[in-house]
Amino acid sequence: MDTSFQKTKASDEWYTPIKIIDALGKFDIDPCAAEHPLWVTADIMWNKNDVGLSKDWMGRRVWCNPPYSQPLLTCFVKKMIENGNGILLTFVRVDNRLFQDMILPYCDAILFLRHRIRFYKPDGSRGDSPGCGSCLIGFGENNVKALESSGLTGFLMKRNHEWKNI
Repeated sequence: MDTSFQKTKASDEWYTPIKIIDALGKFDIDPCAAEHPLWVTADIMWNKNDVGLSKDWMGRRVWCNPPYSQPLLTCFVKKMIENGNGILLTFVRVDNRLFQDMILPYCDAILFLRHRIRFYKPDGSRGDSPGCGSCLIGFGENNVKALESSGLTGFLMKRNHEWKNI
């Protein structure tokens, strides 16, 4: 399977508002940064030309707003699970295979954001409200704490003995 970024439809080019990233603290790596970023999201920012999936993330704190097209979304989720240290942003679609088989069994917390994120377009203009809500998924205890102390509004679910697949 080709895991490199491909020329995708324009809908993959949406940028998270900087206030959300700033609320979560400093990140070491953003493997899904824009080619011409609107703002700094991490110390190291890899864009589609750098093929962030092929880079070593191990042990580093990662910010990941992946492209939502397949197979890229699944590939980035797998890489985040392997790394175990970071925050992943995705739509709230808990009924799909990605959430049921990959995210829920391996994440440490999920912050279901109260309001829909109005993402930014490459030209810096703000997009309309998306069709569904978003969540921030924490991997690693330090990222659970970052979600808890972020000041972002929503419902935080942390992994505990009662969070189980039945």
